[in-house]
Amino acid sequence: MKRSFSWSSIIVLSVICLVMSGLLAVVNGITAPVIKKAEDAKANGALAEVLPGGTGFEELDISEYTLPSSITGVYRADGGHVFKTSVTGYSSGLQIMIGVNGAGEVTGTKVLSSSETLGAENTYGATTVGQTVATIDGLDTVAGATKTSTAFRQAVKDSLNASIILGGGTVDLRTPEEILKDSIAEVLPAAAGKDFEKVFLVEDLGEIKNVYKVGTDGYVVEFDGAYAGISNDGTVGVNNTTLSSDKLSAVPAILEASVLTDVDISGLEISDKITSVQKTASGNYVFMLKASGFGINGDAEYGISGLPIIVKTSVSADGVILDCLTVEQHESDGIGSVCENADYYSKYAGRTEGTLDDIQIAGATYTANGYRTAVSKVFEAVRKLKEAGK
Repeated sequence: MKRSFSWSSIIVLSVICLVMSGLLAVVNGITAPVIKKAEDAKANGALAEVLPGGTGFEELDISEYTLPSSITGVYRADGGHVFKTSVTGYSSGLQIMIGVNGAGEVTGTKVLSSSETLGAENTYGATTVGQTVATIDGLDTVAGATKTSTAFRQAVKDSLNASIILGGGTVDLRTPEEILKDSIAEVLPAAAGKDFEKVFLVEDLGEIKNVYKVGTDGYVVEFDGAYAGISNDGTVGVNNTTLSSDKLSAVPAILEASVLTDVDISGLEISDKITSVQKTASGNYVFMLKASGFGINGDAEYGISGLPIIVKTSVSADGVILDCLTVEQHESDGIGSVCENADYYSKYAGRTEGTLDDIQIAGATYTANGYRTAVSKVFEAVRKLKEAGK
């Protein structure tokens, strides 16, 4: 049977849709201000809670200041400042209100919004009370909730720095990567805007802790928090009283003259953590290691990769670690994966046998223990290699 087309049905449905849309708009117009008022009340109540004794709270226009990016709002009071922050922990949208008094100390924190899973954000704030910009970096993270507590600590640090800025002080808000890039460009102008790479050290350069190679333009060395640029013709860009220009200008030749030769370790009773060994003409050794971290020994509930952490370590003939590098890792993202960061593996440089125990990763015991165990095997290996005349 042929169905008849009805314009009246379409008109009725259209009218119903228009009416419903109008009703929704009316309801939203009524409820939105109520919701906003409730949110404001919650925030206002938190102001006095995180800055006890503070009165006369006044919201500032933060567009007038250059503050850390996590700061979303600021209230000034006669007792200090309250900062609204938004950071990403295990999930995005971790919003925290933080009070800082006139002495630059944290007076209280309150979580306004969170999608974290373990609830560590609800207790971690109490540990930050009394912290200052000089002490906050030393505050431990929570084992098992590294991402949450790290993000919380960063929000507190940003608030402390913002308090200094609002008080008329200056704070370097650049990341360590930005500081390094700017420092390299400053001491070796030819490096500006160019890529550079950290040199893996196999020779003892004394006070020099890190060396960066900038293509064919030269090198930049780092020592005692300072930098010096060395162009290919040996010209030193920046110098200070601790290192002479002659010593600095000799660095490129030392690095480029260092040649590695393979060492046959078959027949030697050395740890199976050591997969290969090379030696320099000066008598130093370079080891490739496989560390059994969480990827091998972890809890199956969270997944085990079955793959080791690959570590490269250079050691002087007298048993001092010259450099260390994580070549490959398969640890838990954001937790054990910290072992691939330079600020972790660089802690091994300069260490000797029996001095590794304090090199930890908060919340990643399996990773840190496995890494440390593998590196510790190089000291005995050096002794056995020297005894064997290799």
